[in-house]
Amino acid sequence: MMEEQIMSAFTGKTLMITGGTGSFGNTVLKHFLTTDIGEIRIFSRDEKKQDDMRHELQAKYPEHANKVQFYVGDVRNIQSVRDAMPGVDYIFHAAALKQVPSCEFFPMEAVRTNIEGTDNVLHAAIEAGVKRVVCLSTDKAAYPINAMGISKAMMEHVIFANARVAAKRGGTVICCTRYGNVMCSRGSVIPLFIDQIKNGKPITITDPNMTRFLMNLDEAVELVRFAFEHANPGDLFIQKADASTIGDLAKAVQQLFGDTGTNIIGTRHGEKLYETLMTKEERLRAEDMGGYYRVAADSRDLNYDKFVVNGEVHTMADESYTSHNTIRLDIEGTVRKILTTDYVKEELEGIRHN
Repeated sequence: MMEEQIMSAFTGKTLMITGGTGSFGNTVLKHFLTTDIGEIRIFSRDEKKQDDMRHELQAKYPEHANKVQFYVGDVRNIQSVRDAMPGVDYIFHAAALKQVPSCEFFPMEAVRTNIEGTDNVLHAAIEAGVKRVVCLSTDKAAYPINAMGISKAMMEHVIFANARVAAKRGGTVICCTRYGNVMCSRGSVIPLFIDQIKNGKPITITDPNMTRFLMNLDEAVELVRFAFEHANPGDLFIQKADASTIGDLAKAVQQLFGDTGTNIIGTRHGEKLYETLMTKEERLRAEDMGGYYRVAADSRDLNYDKFVVNGEVHTMADESYTSHNTIRLDIEGTVRKILTTDYVKEELEGIRHN
């Protein structure tokens, strides 16, 4: 029933997805294309990926493919964003530079896409009267230590600042989602493991004790839909997620695809032992909404003397929410989890047919 209510909000509406040719955009199309949505605009800078996606949609969904319109542009160029914006009702902002080692070597590129690009999208959305914008962030933005996480943390602050301005004007509702590793998305380690096994090579892992949150692409889309439905301006929505060690994740993939051995190569540039989805400071004001946490925006202005606290002041909770202290999956649990992804199921199907 809830899903029907959420989907009815999109009936006849135009949804724009920035970075829409990526794994998230493809999963959104899987969920939305056959509904009563009016139009889906794919905004991205890669014309080749757009052309591939267009042909795939025409083959898979011939009766629905004309709902998808493609716009070549770059979030770094605000005019190209503005040109794609007329008539848009809602935006899922997924365009990002997100691979940690790349951002370590080219941090200014992360600044231009993740920070300035997000600011461009939000300004253009407010100008065009877009009703709702959901921005996608990452666990690496909480207590960040690498350029990707730092740029995403700044992105979140850009989101909250723009949300505050838009709310005062009574216009666009802007919110943010934060989630952990999306299995089999671009840059994910699972496709790398599978390729290494298929080529008869040992799989390479950085630190077997490293933990990561695990979620699939469908869950990522569900989080964004939940945020869309429940957001107040400036809200941050966080997906509750199980985690596993990288060592157990490697064993789970080997259990499904074969054991070709393991090489430990040590941590790469900018990697953490564990990820944080919610900081101690955020946890203090978080609302538990079942499968998700909502962290409400701090709606005060800079005139702090207007706000008086009676009683004890609490600044942070006892602990943050991390991939070390969430539910830890064992090898069998990790096998079950990775089997929820289309990519792994298709790869196993391909092996059976060969």
